[in-house]
Amino acid sequence: MNKDTILVWFRNDLRVRDNEILWQALSKADRVVPVYVFDPRQYTSLKSGMYKTGVIRAKFILESVQDLRLSLRALGADLLVVSGYPEEVLPTLAERYQVKEVYHHREVAKEETHISTLVEEALWKKRLNLRHFIGHTLYHKEDLPFPIKDIPDAFATFRKKIERETTIRPSVETPVKVEVPTDLETSEIPTLESFGFSGDLVRLADQSPFLGGEAEGLRRLEALLAGGDRSLTESFGSEEGTILSPWIALGCLSVHTVYHAVKKYEDKSLPKKQAASIITGLLWRDYFRFMFKKHGNRFFLKQGFSNEPPRYELVEEALFERWKQGETGDPFVDAAMHQLNSIGFIPHTARILVAHYLTSDLNISHLQGAAYFEDKLIDYNPASNYGNWAHIAGVGSSLKDNGVRDIRKLQNLLDAQGEYVKRWNSSQLSYST
Repeated sequence: MNKDTILVWFRNDLRVRDNEILWQALSKADRVVPVYVFDPRQYTSLKSGMYKTGVIRAKFILESVQDLRLSLRALGADLLVVSGYPEEVLPTLAERYQVKEVYHHREVAKEETHISTLVEEALWKKRLNLRHFIGHTLYHKEDLPFPIKDIPDAFATFRKKIERETTIRPSVETPVKVEVPTDLETSEIPTLESFGFSGDLVRLADQSPFLGGEAEGLRRLEALLAGGDRSLTESFGSEEGTILSPWIALGCLSVHTVYHAVKKYEDKSLPKKQAASIITGLLWRDYFRFMFKKHGNRFFLKQGFSNEPPRYELVEEALFERWKQGETGDPFVDAAMHQLNSIGFIPHTARILVAHYLTSDLNISHLQGAAYFEDKLIDYNPASNYGNWAHIAGVGSSLKDNGVRDIRKLQNLLDAQGEYVKRWNSSQLSYST
């Protein structure tokens, strides 16, 4: 008797806990083929000299894929890792393993959704279905009190309505066993060198204090719930609200897992203010994803949601380069850019300061800054990155949240004691990009 097989295409959902596509596939089929695809389009250098995926984020992704493989092996399965264009390799694998369907989590930004469309079209030619799931947001799209086209653009209104009129779903079950085809091929995870990164960049990435993967994400969450993750907050100046963002961005931690854990420990080992900060961050993340779903590519336009585009002046490339290298002369901006270039992460407050400086002081397009963050940030995701940059530049979707009003307050919030600027402007640090 033939067994049904479903191919599970992992993208930004690198976990086995609270993973809807894995859980659904196991409930609908006897076996699954877990696959991760390294798409070469995501590891190219651009004409600007920047990367689509910088070396530190690439390292974090490699670690997260390896951790997913270990988790699946612990459940009796494995992860098939391949390199190539998903629209080419996935139909080939689906045919090879005679799968019934292909499951994946839907994305919202134009490049990611375009790749899904290419895969869907290629599978359809083989009479196979690409089934989309919505597993990246705290609030499920089907539970919203309004259709996507009617979602309030004002964040405060959006938050008030969803918190009052709908609920957050519980996490799905974690599998105890995963069966894969007996002839599932063995595969190797690529290296940073195979992506074309130089030895100097690989050595820079090796110094990163962030370890990718579900196991590390859960450890960080547990440390936070136990009273704070001092190893990150003290060393790198991260606010509690963004401390988990690298693992959330790649789906090593699901937003439901974080939310339900935070609510459980709220006002116990986790102070209420910290819990509120984390949940607000999750709501902003939802907001930007739904705004991308509603407005499409508008966040990638210079004028964004304003009636007139910002009047960015033509400036010398040297000004942008000094901003990137942390050589502006502004101690807060320079410290933050040194930190970003060194470890691939900066606190949310620092992101506001450096973005405001680029757009307001240097009068350089926020889209250039967002592209640089795409290269450097290990917690990069298109919606939050381009959405936040648009707001700081004054062209975001939530009009009341456009612009930056109190720079001095933000500087004090980031570095009231002067330790942050002192640490990251130290002449002993190397900032190779």
